[in-house]
Amino acid sequence: MPVVGMVGGGQLARMTAQAAVALGQTLRVLAASDADPAAQVTPDVVVGDPDDGAALRRLATGCSAVTFDHEGVPQEVLGPLAEAGIPLRPSPQALVHAQDKLVMRRRLAGMGLPVPAFAAVSAPSDVSAFGAAEGWPVVLKAIRGGYDGRGVWFLPGPDDALVADLLERGTPLMVETAVPMTRELAASVARSPFGQAAAWPVVETLQVDGQCARVTAPAPGLSPDAAGRVQELALRIAEELGVVGLMTVELFETTAGEVVVNELAMRPHNSGHWTIEGSVTSQFEQHLRAVLDYPLGSTAPVAPVAVMANVLGAAEEPAMSMDERLHHCFARFPEAKVHLYAKAGRPARKIGHVTVLGSTEQDVRERAELAATWLATATWADGWSAHADDPRKDS
Repeated sequence: MPVVGMVGGGQLARMTAQAAVALGQTLRVLAASDADPAAQVTPDVVVGDPDDGAALRRLATGCSAVTFDHEGVPQEVLGPLAEAGIPLRPSPQALVHAQDKLVMRRRLAGMGLPVPAFAAVSAPSDVSAFGAAEGWPVVLKAIRGGYDGRGVWFLPGPDDALVADLLERGTPLMVETAVPMTRELAASVARSPFGQAAAWPVVETLQVDGQCARVTAPAPGLSPDAAGRVQELALRIAEELGVVGLMTVELFETTAGEVVVNELAMRPHNSGHWTIEGSVTSQFEQHLRAVLDYPLGSTAPVAPVAVMANVLGAAEEPAMSMDERLHHCFARFPEAKVHLYAKAGRPARKIGHVTVLGSTEQDVRERAELAATWLATATWADGWSAHADDPRKDS
């Protein structure tokens, strides 16, 4: 059976390893340490840094494919590996569009796809000129390395001091218009080397402080025609960029009812965690199928509504152990599916997620959010007492 190498040892690699077990495969991970979430669940671990070409070669030796759980491998490291015949999926030529926001914006704009107005920034005057021409506010972004709200600055007006400071520190920058939006959407697709592709339902994502807090599948109130257009857009991007594996397109739905592309990710993605229980084929299994050129699985949902809520580290670590929190969570919500990442809690850190399936969006959302909040803080947002009579007595 094939061995797939994955660069990165975080929760995405951890859940991919779990999918590999069901397929009789081995996921070999390049982890920063043996304590990384994925390194704890797979026997095949290479310890090293993602920018170390020698460590990547050790990872790749004997692998049928090498893929990624993050975009942090420099192009100058990936290039020689690809030239040596190592099967990198996605290829460096595709992955650069998820690593470099300016490269991505230019490519998608050249394809005629909807993106915000944008410009490269080499001096504070570039931001001021852009704002004067396109209108304030604007969004300043680090071209490389930003995620979960990091590397993004919302500017209501000129801020030469901030821009100058970032440039002096070596941060490559771009500026774009602030899109007047009503909500954020995400479209996940998979594509194999053969060219087969599949798309999951378009989802709605809720961001809090720049970080995904909740995903609702399918996106409430999105018409079938609109959802189909978004899926077609994502499939077109995957084909034209030559993506192999998973790709998620993050989008803004504007006040005018249109969509604008915000970001690309070429790996399993937080917005697709709901697929583990909510779809016939999870994003993690599909990613393995795609990079190995297996026929892709069905992306059909298995329930009318699925809601995934992230468990984020609390400002203050609860005194109650996670094991006890799980006990109370399952007593109240026996239908909740909990995934914990074996990560130490710290404020706003993703330490797990909860998925709930059902038929009514509001009810499913409330149950998922209550469960996730409880696991993070050991408090029930609706005032329910964890020390009340055990709900199982009425089951």
